[in-house]
Amino acid sequence: QVQLVESGGGSVQSGGSLRLSCAASGYTYSLYCMGWFRQAPGKEREGVAVIDSDGRTRYADSVKGRFTISQDNAQNTLYLEMNSLVPEDTAMYFCAADYRVKWWLPLHEGDYNYWGQGTQVTVSS
Repeated sequence: QVQLVESGGGSVQSGGSLRLSCAASGYTYSLYCMGWFRQAPGKEREGVAVIDSDGRTRYADSVKGRFTISQDNAQNTLYLEMNSLVPEDTAMYFCAADYRVKWWLPLHEGDYNYWGQGTQVTVSS
């Protein structure tokens, strides 16, 4: 089992920045992919960014150039640096992980077994 706990959400103005963290515990050494997803009210959950155990990354088009995903393997922590935030980024952000090898770095929620409880990000104009 893997436990994921997100932190770092909050309220910022448009153009601002936030850094989300996801602390992983449990059976973490077998994890292959970790990622960030988000869900706005009334919308489906969407993939934001993914990173694999080799450090390869993939981003949704809507966040490319603004968000950066990274990981600290020694601390078992996943990060999401979010810059140039816009109101459309407002959502609950979730950390996800899976141990299965998926070289295409999926951004679909169905490809991930483990989920955190989420942290709210609100961007005001």
